[in-house]
Amino acid sequence: MEDDVKISKRKPSYPVSSELDSYLSNYRRNINLPIFYEDLLRFQGSVIVYDDNDEDTLWIRVYYSDSDRDEIDNSLKKVYSYLVSDGGDWILKYLNVDAIDYCTFGNSKPFRIKVRNILNDNFTYFYVKKADASRIYGLELEHMLSPYNLNFLVCRDTLIEEHIAGIPGDEFIKNSLKDRSSSEKAQIAKEFIKFNERCTITLLGDMRSYNYVIIPIHDFDQVIFKIRAIDFDQQSYEGNLKIYMPQFFKENYKMVKMVQDKIQEESIEQYKIEERSIVAKRIISYKDRLNALLDCMESDEISTQNHIDRLKEEIYNYSHDKNFRSCKSMGEIVKNILIFVKRNYENVSTKRL
Repeated sequence: MEDDVKISKRKPSYPVSSELDSYLSNYRRNINLPIFYEDLLRFQGSVIVYDDNDEDTLWIRVYYSDSDRDEIDNSLKKVYSYLVSDGGDWILKYLNVDAIDYCTFGNSKPFRIKVRNILNDNFTYFYVKKADASRIYGLELEHMLSPYNLNFLVCRDTLIEEHIAGIPGDEFIKNSLKDRSSSEKAQIAKEFIKFNERCTITLLGDMRSYNYVIIPIHDFDQVIFKIRAIDFDQQSYEGNLKIYMPQFFKENYKMVKMVQDKIQEESIEQYKIEERSIVAKRIISYKDRLNALLDCMESDEISTQNHIDRLKEEIYNYSHDKNFRSCKSMGEIVKNILIFVKRNYENVSTKRL
């Protein structure tokens, strides 16, 4: 299963089209914000953020002039209110912006905002990023077709994302995986198979171990583990089909090896079918909204012609469905994948009735 693949060195950021902007407004993802990504770039200084082991986290904590800080803090608290509450000012007096961190690693170069409730010291994070159409499509597809709802807002060239809590996959693999019981490893292996299948169906690329989180959940007398994507920059861009399959990244080798050790071939196919069936049911449930998104995606430019031509041929060779060969955009490829998954599910379901 494991065979390392290479990512394009840098994916360009694609602007939000007027069609996508209308879609976002229709589904309450678009909102007038009091602060934008560019405003946060006006920091005056920074210090490196280290983890508990004194290792560089690749984040820097930024500082602003006194004349800017009060306005920035107040605006960020309003953004938090829009994101998680009703947007009212009543909540602002209970909030404090404890830290603003900036990451120069990766495509999105996000700001991470730490907001604390001053009454009880509970805190959470949200992110301010440059809006990229690819990422927005990825967020919406994840919201509709995965088990997880996603909360985000867009305004012009700024994207606000809710924090996704969990243990970073690379940290879990390095520090926790070896201590899991045999049954827990089998359960994690099952989740990785399903995660791998879901990423392939939605064309979510670059799921190296630091781009997803492991979420332990206590359930009666056991702990179960879920895997959840946290990075959507490489949505429907690359031409290599393997980039949409987490199993082919060297960073995931231990997960792949665990699948080989713990799961029989028959069960691997069973779990793939289970995940495809669940996605098919979500496609049916979100029919109108999903079609509206795919209409935007189909006419949008979110990749290169070389990548489109390569990917549609690779998917044709994988599926033997001639519809892929006529695809003219990445959005059309995604649309045909979902049609393919839904059709196969309905064909099997009809035979069983």
